[in-house]
Amino acid sequence: MPTTLRTPPEVFSRGVEALRATEARREISIEEIGAPARLAPFAFALGATVLRDGDEVATGRLILLHDPAGHEAWQGTTRLVTYVTADLEPELATDPLLPQVGWSWLVDALDTYTGKGYLAIGGTVTQTISTRFGDLAADGADADLEIRASWSPQGGLEDHMRAWCAMLASTAGLPPEGVTALPGRH
Repeated sequence: MPTTLRTPPEVFSRGVEALRATEARREISIEEIGAPARLAPFAFALGATVLRDGDEVATGRLILLHDPAGHEAWQGTTRLVTYVTADLEPELATDPLLPQVGWSWLVDALDTYTGKGYLAIGGTVTQTISTRFGDLAADGADADLEIRASWSPQGGLEDHMRAWCAMLASTAGLPPEGVTALPGRH
């Protein structure tokens, strides 16, 4: 059975162009990646790598989903989904407030850049510590923070892209733009 190529709705095409056109700060490298095909009739995805002092310290994905029929859980026809992971110092990963702080990075960025222009936000924040043994013991412990979230954007996607980049920067421990970090402290 031949596949039929569908023309994306204009609202989805405008959203893709808005995401592509929004510039990230210099420490964040963004590229288009394959989008999941089964989540919605139309999907577009971006991948990000965050560098701090030349080292990769965080990665992320932002996926734009559009279903012209809409979803009740989405409260609309368009959804943004993100997955961000960042390296942590092991002692930070044990902080019981870390999940609330990680979630606040997303919500604060969305509130700042979109003026609370979102609906049906939900997600998880996971902190992990991996301890190595045997031949790997010399490498010590690794700690990571993962933020998985989705929300239904209201308004222009440029603002949501700026918010996502701000959340990436916070997760990676970058100082706010225009602020210089003290040497040796992150």
